[in-house]
Amino acid sequence: MTREEDCEEGRIGYPRPELRRTDWLCLNGEWDFSIDPYGVWEHPSEVVWRRTIAVPFAPETPASGIEEQGFFRACWYRRSIAPPKLRPGERWMLHFGAVDYLATVWLGGRCLGSHEGGYTPFSFDVTDLLQGPGRGTESRDLVVRAVDLPDDLQQPRGKQDWQREPHLIWYPRTTGIWQTVWLERLPATYIADVRYTPNLSRWEIGLYVGTAGREAEGAKIRATLKVGGRLLAEDVYSVSIGEVHRRIALSDPGIDDSRNQLLWSPGSPTLIDVRLELLSKHGDVIDTVDSYAALREVAIQGDRVTLNGRAVQLRMVLDQGYWPDTGMTPPDDAALRRDVELAKLMGFNGVRKHQKIEDPRYLYWADRLGLLVWEEMPSAYRFTRKSVERVKLQWEEILRRDYNHPCIMAWVPFNESWGVPNLPDNEPERHYVQALYHLTKTLDPTRPVVGNDGWESVATDIIGIHDYDDDPHRMARRYETTDMRVRLFQHERPGGRILLLQGGSPHADHPIVLSEFGGIAIQGDERTWGYSRSETADDLERRYVDLLHVVHDLQLLAGFCYTQFADTYQEANGLLYADRRPKFPIERIAEATRGRQWRAAQELTPGGPAA
Repeated sequence: MTREEDCEEGRIGYPRPELRRTDWLCLNGEWDFSIDPYGVWEHPSEVVWRRTIAVPFAPETPASGIEEQGFFRACWYRRSIAPPKLRPGERWMLHFGAVDYLATVWLGGRCLGSHEGGYTPFSFDVTDLLQGPGRGTESRDLVVRAVDLPDDLQQPRGKQDWQREPHLIWYPRTTGIWQTVWLERLPATYIADVRYTPNLSRWEIGLYVGTAGREAEGAKIRATLKVGGRLLAEDVYSVSIGEVHRRIALSDPGIDDSRNQLLWSPGSPTLIDVRLELLSKHGDVIDTVDSYAALREVAIQGDRVTLNGRAVQLRMVLDQGYWPDTGMTPPDDAALRRDVELAKLMGFNGVRKHQKIEDPRYLYWADRLGLLVWEEMPSAYRFTRKSVERVKLQWEEILRRDYNHPCIMAWVPFNESWGVPNLPDNEPERHYVQALYHLTKTLDPTRPVVGNDGWESVATDIIGIHDYDDDPHRMARRYETTDMRVRLFQHERPGGRILLLQGGSPHADHPIVLSEFGGIAIQGDERTWGYSRSETADDLERRYVDLLHVVHDLQLLAGFCYTQFADTYQEANGLLYADRRPKFPIERIAEATRGRQWRAAQELTPGGPAA
C-alpha cells in the first residue's frame, strides 16, 4: 500500500512494532485545524476551520506550525481519507497512537466513539463507513476533537504544567494528536493481540494469541520462532474461543556458554523473530503478523536486582522524553534510535522514563539495541475518586500495551507521592498505592514493581531514594556504613521524607536504588533551573566524576539513576544539551558512569548483565 510522504521508511517506522503488517496507510501530515478555547463546540458542523497543522506534532510545538502554548480547553482536526478498495471480507481499522486527553472521533459525519487517556492507543473498525454496502471509494472526512483541560489536576498529566507558564520541573502542555494515526487493512478474521512470557527455569516462552473479527471455524495458529535465521520452533495450535494459550519449549543447550547466546541483556540484546500465521481449517493463510520475543528474566534476590539469574548493577539515567521543537513527539524514528544509542554511549545500561509513557518505537529500539527501561505512570496531582479511577484504567492500558517489551524491567505506578500527598497520614492513600502495586503484580508477575519511587514506600520490590545532595562527602557518609539500613530507614530523611512508612518494614531488606540524584546544571540565566549549578562545562565534568566515583563505591546500592539525560525546556540539568550535544566529552561521561568495576564486569559471559 502506498504510504504518505512523511511516513517513508527511515522517518516513521511501523507504529506497533510487536504486531507488524505490511498493508497500512499512514495518515500523518497536513490536517485542517481549529482551537476551541472554551470547549463550546460539540459537533464537527459547528467548527470554523481556520488553519492547518502538521500531525502528529502537538499544537503547542513549533513543528506543528501552530505553536500555541496558552490555555485552551479543546482543539479539532480534520482530513479526508479515500483508501484503496477492499477485497471481499476485508476490514479497515483506524488506529491512533495517542491523543491527549479525551478524544472523540467522527468519520463521514458519524461519531465512532471516544477514548480517555493521553498516553495509550485506541482503534475503530471503519469498514462500513468507508466501503460498506452502497458506498463507493470516495473520500470521507475524518474529524477528531481533543478535550484537554489545562489545569485539571485530576487527570494523569505527568510533566505537563497546569500553570499558564512552565515552572520549575514542569513543561509546556501537550494537547491533541501526538503519535501516529494510521489505517490498516485486515482480513475478515485476524490476529488482534499477542503476549509472550519467557520462563528461564523451564527454558520456554509462554504464548498467548487473541483473534478477532468473523469467527473462523477450525482456525489454527502457526508460530515460527527464529534467531538469526536459525529455526528454534515451529508449531501449529488450534484456536479455541478466539484464543491460543501455549508454552513453547525450546531446546535447552545446557551449558551456559551456549545458553547465553539466546539470552537478552543490554550487552547482548538477542531477539527471537516470531512469525504468526492464522490458518483456515483447510490450511490456507488468512492473516500474517511479524513480531519478536526474548528470553530474559528480571528478579529480586535479597538486596540485589538480577538479570538472567545474575546480579546487575543498574546504571540508569532519568529521561524526560522531550525534544525542543516537537515536544513529547520525536522529530522522526531516527531520533528515538539516537536517544537509545546516546544513553548507551554515555555508559548507562538503563533509563528511567520519567512521567511519560514513551512511543512504542522507543521501546522497540531499546529492545533491539539493549537498554533497560523503568516505565513510570504519568501522575495526577490530586487524590480524588475521579483521579483514582482514571489512573487505574489508564495504567491497565499501559501494562497491556507494553507487556511484551523485554527492555522493560520495572513498573513504577507512583513517583514521589505525587497524587497521594498525605501518604504518611492518610490510610486510603496508602491503600491506593498498595492496590496499584498488587494490581500490577497481578497483571504482570514477571517484573519488579516500584510502588512509590523516591520515598514513603508502603508496597514495593525496590526501594527508590531521591537525594539531590550536591556534596559527595555527605553522600558517602549517609550511605556507606555497614549498619546503614537501620539508620537510613529510621533516622535519615533524604529529600526531607521518611523512606519506609508503617507497614513497609517487610521491604527493608529489598534492593536500594538511588533513583534520582545529581541534577547539576551549568550556570545560566535566571530562567534556567537545576538542583545545583556548576560554573562551566569543565566544572560540571569534575563534579559528575566526583559524584559518580562516590556512588559507585556505595556497596549498599543495587544501582543508581542520574538526573538527567538532556536539558528539557527550563530544566537545564542534562548531561546533554536539548539538541543532544554532550556538555563535556562523551567518553569522559561514559568512563565516570561505568566506574572502575565495569571492566571486571565485562568479563562476564555475553548472556550476563554486563553492559
